[in-house]
Amino acid sequence: MAETAAQHLVRAEEQGLPTHGMSRVPFYCSMLRNGRADGKARPTMAAQKAAACLIDNADGLPFESVAWAIEEVIQRARANGVGFAGIRNSAHVGVLGIHLLKVAQAGMVGVAFTNSPAAIPAWGGKKALFGTDPVAFAFARKGEQPIVVDLALTTVTRGKIMVAMQQGERIPEGWALDRHGKPTTDPKEAIEQGSLFPIGGTKGAMLALAFELVCTALTGAAIGAEADSFFSEQGNKPRIGQAFLAIDPGALAGMDRYFERVETVVRAMLADEGVRLPGARRFAAEKQQRAEGIEVADALLSSIGKLAAA
Repeated sequence: MAETAAQHLVRAEEQGLPTHGMSRVPFYCSMLRNGRADGKARPTMAAQKAAACLIDNADGLPFESVAWAIEEVIQRARANGVGFAGIRNSAHVGVLGIHLLKVAQAGMVGVAFTNSPAAIPAWGGKKALFGTDPVAFAFARKGEQPIVVDLALTTVTRGKIMVAMQQGERIPEGWALDRHGKPTTDPKEAIEQGSLFPIGGTKGAMLALAFELVCTALTGAAIGAEADSFFSEQGNKPRIGQAFLAIDPGALAGMDRYFERVETVVRAMLADEGVRLPGARRFAAEKQQRAEGIEVADALLSSIGKLAAA
C-alpha cells in the first residue's frame, strides 16, 4: 500500500501536479493515524463475472486496489473486448489520468470515475450532496503519448482550495459557496462547511449525479453525503467508490482504423494555432522533471521528515 501510494505521488510531481503529489503525504498520514484509513488492509475480489469485477478496498489507501483494478480491466478487455472494475470501501484515489496510463500503453481506451465526499449541491439545492466526482479518459496513440482528458466536475479542484487555506490566502469568487449557499472567498469555509460550483451549471450537476451513481450504485460504495470531508482531522472512513473501464479497439473498428481516426482528429486539432493536446503539458513536465529532478519545498520536506521519524 505504501509503495503504490509513493509511486503515484512521485508520478504526480513529475507531471507537474504538486497539489496531488508530495503535499498529500501529511494528508494520507493523517488519515492513517486518525483511523480514517486502515494501513493493514488488503484488497480482495468481492465479485466477478466475465468482463466485470468488483474489488473491496477494505478501507485502506486505494492505490494497491487501483493497480489491481487496472490489470483486471486490461486482461478482461483482451478476452472480452471490454473490461470493467469497480472498487468499494475506498478513499482518495489521486490523479485518475495517471492510473489510466497503463491502459493506454496496452493499446486501449481507458475511462475512470470516482466519487468523493459531498462538494456539489443538486441543482437548485444549497447543501453539498455529490462529490467533485472527477472523470478521466486515456486514448492510446501509435508511437506517441496518449491523449489524456482528466477533470473534476467543479470549477477548480479541492486541492487548489486546500493549498489556499494552507497558505492563508483568499480564493476567487466563483469557486465556492458557503454553508448558506452563497458565494464565498474563504477557503476554510468552502472546504469544511460549504460547497463548490459545478462546471457548466445545471449540466455539471447532472454529470455529478450520473458519475455518483456509476461509482456507488454499481459498487455498493458510500455516496458523497455519507463520507466526511477528506480534510477533516476527525471523521469516518470514506468508503467511496471508483470505476475503471478498458475498451479494446481491436474488438471494434480494428487497431489500424482506430489509430488512423485518432491521428486524423489530432492533426485537425493541431492545425489550429494555439491548440494543445490534453495531457501534453503533463508529459512535457514529466520529461523535464526526470531530467532535472523534482523540487520539494523545504517546509514540506521538513514535515515529511518529521512524519518519517515519528
